[in-house]
Amino acid sequence: MNTVKVCSRCIMDETAKEITFDNDGVCNFCHNYDNVLVNDVHTDKGGEEKLEKLIEEIKRKGKNSRYDCLIGLSGGVDSSYVAYIIKKKYGLRAFAIHLDNGWNTELAVANVEQIVKRLDIDLDTCVLDWKEFRDIQTSFLKSSISNIEIPTDHAIWALLIKTAAKMKIPYIIAGNNVVTESIMPESWLYGSKDSKLIKSLHRQFGKVKMKTYPSLSTLDYVDYLLVRGIRWVPILNYIPYNKAEAKQTLIDELGWQDYGGKHYESIFTRFFHAFYLPVKFGYDLRKSYLSALVCSGQISRDEALAEISKPPAPKDMLDQDRDYVIKKLGLSEDEFDVIMKSPNKTYVDYPNNESLWKRFHSVIRIARNYIIRVG
Repeated sequence: MNTVKVCSRCIMDETAKEITFDNDGVCNFCHNYDNVLVNDVHTDKGGEEKLEKLIEEIKRKGKNSRYDCLIGLSGGVDSSYVAYIIKKKYGLRAFAIHLDNGWNTELAVANVEQIVKRLDIDLDTCVLDWKEFRDIQTSFLKSSISNIEIPTDHAIWALLIKTAAKMKIPYIIAGNNVVTESIMPESWLYGSKDSKLIKSLHRQFGKVKMKTYPSLSTLDYVDYLLVRGIRWVPILNYIPYNKAEAKQTLIDELGWQDYGGKHYESIFTRFFHAFYLPVKFGYDLRKSYLSALVCSGQISRDEALAEISKPPAPKDMLDQDRDYVIKKLGLSEDEFDVIMKSPNKTYVDYPNNESLWKRFHSVIRIARNYIIRVG
């Protein structure tokens, strides 16, 4: 009987092929978490002062404009909490963007409506061309790579940056954060910023011409973020961010409703996390998210192990999501079975930008630090 070795500190295990362990059984993801925590999380007095200085700068630059900053709003915990603190704590005038890719749950829609109403935030919802986006999502399913959420994540990223440029809003305040998201094997989820991968997969498996899908090329990143100087502010790295406490604040203050698992505000994302990855690849993303919470001290390892022993979603929900995805994407049962049984692939099996980014890794790291600088 094969046994899977599990980290002695978190709950990451050998289902992540790049995992290694030290002599104490602690995995490389834990050590990387500690390094990222030192470099990217600034919740001490110095970080607080830098953030307050940046907030003053944002207000000063926005005083003759209608909005101080741009935020993305999915209805999930992180983005909702960002909306809450920038309005309630810092008094910023935010413009919110919501991407509707056709997979929102009713709960996510209700949360977005409650947040903008109670916080008095202006909102624009970008509805993707469904025929075109369905073709892109289907292409990713047919490619048999693990991260079939790249089209949605890339579209959100591109929409925010292009909207900021169009509306001349120099600051995007985002909910990405270290304490709950910084453990993730690249073999499970390759990054979403690679538009070359999106185009190559769609070119090979798609049928509908890509005309309106929000996308950013490598040159676009240089143009928008370095030449035009749009700043990306991961504000949750500058405040003490506790997921459970943030949820309770949203529930108490904004009437926000919990939807269960991480990113389960989208039916497709729930299908991706709870069905597609576990069944086709044997990956359970909860291991990553729970491990980050263990490393940040928000839950114990025993609590994480107890949580991971449960199914990712109730069976009736998994069956409903599977059937819904098949029907909404216009697939037959046979076509879906072929997808699920096809040999698994990775992003390296298709044209992508990884070699380019590796070649300029040092430059990109400097550019990233410049773009997300605070203070």
